[in-house]
Amino acid sequence: MQNPQKNLVLLIAVNLNRNSEFDEDVAEGIALTESAGFYVAQVLMTNRPKVDPSFFVGSGKLDEIKTLCETLKPIAVIFNHNISPVQERNLDRELKIRIIDRTQLILDIFAKRVTTNEGILQIELAQQSYIATRLVRRWTHLERQRGGIGLRSGSGEKQIELDKRAISDKVTLLKKRLAVVVKQRDTQRKARLKSGLPTLSIVGYTNAGKSTLFNALTKAKVYAENRLFATLQTTSRHLFIDETNEVVLSDTVGFIRDLPHKLVAAFRATLEETVYAQLLLHVVDVSHASRIRQMEDVNSVLSEIDADTIPQLVVYNKIDLSENVEPHIKYSDEHEPLEVFVSAGQNQGLDLLRLAITEKLEWIKKNNNQQQDLVYEPWKN
Repeated sequence: MQNPQKNLVLLIAVNLNRNSEFDEDVAEGIALTESAGFYVAQVLMTNRPKVDPSFFVGSGKLDEIKTLCETLKPIAVIFNHNISPVQERNLDRELKIRIIDRTQLILDIFAKRVTTNEGILQIELAQQSYIATRLVRRWTHLERQRGGIGLRSGSGEKQIELDKRAISDKVTLLKKRLAVVVKQRDTQRKARLKSGLPTLSIVGYTNAGKSTLFNALTKAKVYAENRLFATLQTTSRHLFIDETNEVVLSDTVGFIRDLPHKLVAAFRATLEETVYAQLLLHVVDVSHASRIRQMEDVNSVLSEIDADTIPQLVVYNKIDLSENVEPHIKYSDEHEPLEVFVSAGQNQGLDLLRLAITEKLEWIKKNNNQQQDLVYEPWKN
């Protein structure tokens, strides 16, 4: 077990322009921080109409952060926001402590939990691309090759140029290695498509219960836990909806607000199972106060990977945590299944979900008989 005293951090949360969902954002920030293996010593909250261009927070709050750092002695200050390279540099120089923003925090979580060879390459590519945009911190945080040609002192180049070159070379190598893995995955996917079975992908906000639903439907044993980003790889299984209908169902990585673009780009090979699906099961935690915005965030990422035109069946999960919600299906006026209310954890409403999937696929076939023919090569971007 980790010693909390060795992983204490100070979390900074700024309520910009009277954000009505600020409390939910802070709770998510704490959950992310804890998922990364840190212990939140204190959450420092402040209100601002807009961010300070130099330090993100105002001078008074900056002094307060300094005082808290001297008192609490955290190993890092984490901002529950994405901050600019200039802001990170200024904060680093002023506070003399490690500064972590929301993007880096998410990247750290992925790096600690990823296990597959493909995932390791993807997260390393995202990390290197992120570092390349902000070579502003102390040089000890970079792993640099020593003794290589052109990397010794006396070359006439500044240290930052050496780091840029090293990162650029590493990114190029990672993209080449990832290209090989992705082509192998493409071959496997094409084989599945040739089977003629409908393909479905489970998507949704992180911790909405996607893997729990996947396990409940397929009897698989995919890792599922009540924490953010428990699933970081795609798993596919055959699912017999009834005695005559069979589909291929894939469980994918969860989405989150402000999911780093570089992470989306790097993990596009993993997310491509979503792109090739004929139907998306959009899982939503019906008990969550910010479920509407979470749905919008998921749809935003789907748009980013060109999967926003794929038909969706919204699965409102965790009805056991909501009052007066029973398992049921909601239909459009044209009798198209739109929403299903279930509890994957309590095995409630799964028979209705199977029915809704069957009816939705029949409706899609009848009203929009188009085949997906998309090819993504993320390693070339």
